[in-house]
Amino acid sequence: MNLGGFAFVHRMSGGEILAGVSLARAVEYLDDLVWGPWMLVLLLGSGCYLMLRLDLLPLKNLKFALKCAFGGGPAEKGKVKGKKASSGKVTSLASLTTELATTLGIGNIVGVATAMVLGGPGALFWMVITSVVGMATKLVESMLAVKYRGMNDKGQIAGGPMYTCLRGFPVKSAGKALGFLFALFAVTASFGMGNMTQSNSIADAIWVAFGVPKENTGLLLTIVTILVVLGGIGVIGKVTQILVPFMGVFYLLGALAVIVTHWRNLPGAVAGILAAAFYPEAVSGGMFGSITVTAFQSLRWGVSRGIFSNEAGLGASGITTAAADTDDCVKQGYISMTGVFLDTMVVCTITGLAFAASGVLGSTDANGLPLTGTALTLAAFSTTLGKWGGSFVSICIVLFAFATIIGWAYQGERAFEFLMGGKSRYNLWYRFVYGLVVFLGCICSLETVWNFSDICNALMAVPNLICVLALSGEACREIREYGADGKRK
Repeated sequence: MNLGGFAFVHRMSGGEILAGVSLARAVEYLDDLVWGPWMLVLLLGSGCYLMLRLDLLPLKNLKFALKCAFGGGPAEKGKVKGKKASSGKVTSLASLTTELATTLGIGNIVGVATAMVLGGPGALFWMVITSVVGMATKLVESMLAVKYRGMNDKGQIAGGPMYTCLRGFPVKSAGKALGFLFALFAVTASFGMGNMTQSNSIADAIWVAFGVPKENTGLLLTIVTILVVLGGIGVIGKVTQILVPFMGVFYLLGALAVIVTHWRNLPGAVAGILAAAFYPEAVSGGMFGSITVTAFQSLRWGVSRGIFSNEAGLGASGITTAAADTDDCVKQGYISMTGVFLDTMVVCTITGLAFAASGVLGSTDANGLPLTGTALTLAAFSTTLGKWGGSFVSICIVLFAFATIIGWAYQGERAFEFLMGGKSRYNLWYRFVYGLVVFLGCICSLETVWNFSDICNALMAVPNLICVLALSGEACREIREYGADGKRK
């Protein structure tokens, strides 16, 4: 019997019994296991611990961080401890836009939709809370990524949690093992969260809006992805510097239009979201339809989708941050931190409010199943944009998801390079395989792809946070030297 996954034969004394095991069911089980209470405690606990140890500086210096990111003057020239890096560098702004390209993906659109269906409207509250404490985590992990970065065999800057573990962890043998594990999980995550999830949403959006077969979309997307990623971080950085600001403004204008046209529902939507975060049963029915969840489900999906969106605690964005052409690791950490604020506290919040205020949350399709993912997003925007809603959502998903695909290509490549002993000659193979996985993501089922991506996130976070917490003492001391005004003491 084949249930869409794999089958195995178990031999017993009475004969052979053929038992089918669904791959989708196995992935779902593993997803629930790794995203149990322990993972929520690790992620939120680490963020809270770092925020307190930093005396709330991520919040106090948010204005300073935004100024550094978008108006902080010329970048300082970067060096790598005693050696001169020949290439592989980008400006601080290009580093941020590439990082935002990896985070401003369909997690901000489809991810919010799935979170508010699977976890109820209260999941949005936990997404925002996760981003608040996540700013501290992102600040520390990004600062360490720049401080402990190294170089590959071509003299190009290479950094990220794997190098932080290798070069900074107090116990060298343990640091080497943690670095290997992180790099392994990061490569896997690049295929899942950074690639398949995004390409799946692109294919689905184009199919829903324009009726283009997913196989055709997958073929074209694969070719374009390979052409872009072959250019390396230089080309990727240039593309994201143009693409990210345009797509961000374009999408936010549409989402704000939905909120404005339903402004009368906004107070009730906000109140319902806050209430549902702690007492989901209190808001079942009414403007949120038939969504019924538990308080833990609200917390679980809010945290997991929040992390999926901004990647705080995962460490992957530190790979891009390390490529910034600057010696000031703390300042670059602050610049990287703004990505969490812009990604979740701004874009995801506006998206969630658009869903709640438009009244589509809890709606069902012709088969009586709850609208989720792209379908829910399309329904929300169609309440304001009418027949143009589908085209608008499709364009946004394509832009956001493609930016994430090319941004994650660099992060996955650097992790793969680390596994190859810092040898860059194998990178070309990774780029081609990465492009081919785009096609696979286009034809896979949405649920399986999302669950697989959640698992990758959790596995990647563990070695990263172990290293971040171990080095938090020295990191927090350096960050506190900036004080509450963003100036060194």
